[in-house]
Amino acid sequence: MIKGKKGLIIGIANDHSIAWGIAKQLHINGAELAITYQNDTLLKRVKPLADKINADILIECDVNNEDHLQNTFDQIKNKFGKIDFIIHAVAYSDKNELNGRYIDTSKENFINSLSVSCYSFTKIAYLFQPIMNEGGSLVTLSFHGSNQVMPNYNVMGVAKAALEASVKYLSVDLGDQNIRVNAISAGPMRTLAGAAIANARDVFNYSSKNSSLKRNVNLEELGNSALYLVSDLSSAITGEIHYVDCGFNIVGMPKS
Repeated sequence: MIKGKKGLIIGIANDHSIAWGIAKQLHINGAELAITYQNDTLLKRVKPLADKINADILIECDVNNEDHLQNTFDQIKNKFGKIDFIIHAVAYSDKNELNGRYIDTSKENFINSLSVSCYSFTKIAYLFQPIMNEGGSLVTLSFHGSNQVMPNYNVMGVAKAALEASVKYLSVDLGDQNIRVNAISAGPMRTLAGAAIANARDVFNYSSKNSSLKRNVNLEELGNSALYLVSDLSSAITGEIHYVDCGFNIVGMPKS
């Protein structure tokens, strides 16, 4: 399905990361991958995972660091030449401000959260557009808290809303190059990022009980959805927010 395609995965932190679930499925289906890691602490976790999927290109990249982003582009261009897809699975906010009221968000954390979680995707699209093959695909990760209030999600909901708007604008900007831009809105997951949200376990349990399928999505299913979005099967799909949450987002009020 994607044999021979080359792509970059940004956002693997450990073997529970959504980005890891995506990387595995893309590897199984024949993609050649480059992987980034945020810092030396995470390198210890990411390197063994990269080895499992034969990803020889491993690049340090803090998406809030312009020099890191430029270096990532330079290395990918040097080693791959052209690429077919990018998976952007990066988000951050001070966990101390994801507890309580959104109105109490500090300016510093607001700017930093939007920079890491939203602007980085736009910057990456800008940098990599010259080396994206025609028919290329950019995929980012969002969450239902972008358009409905979720407990303790706060400024991350605002960041994800901005990210989803960015997907639509980028899809138009890059459409004449036949580069597609989409987001996967994943259901609650037991990830490192998710653990930063207070009462994350309650959200996870509530979703499993009240989603249409009465369960939560797993990493393999999210990987398969990304596989679809980077493959030619989705060649007419762009600017979309693709919910992969077992139907949780469509339930207004669960049955008693």
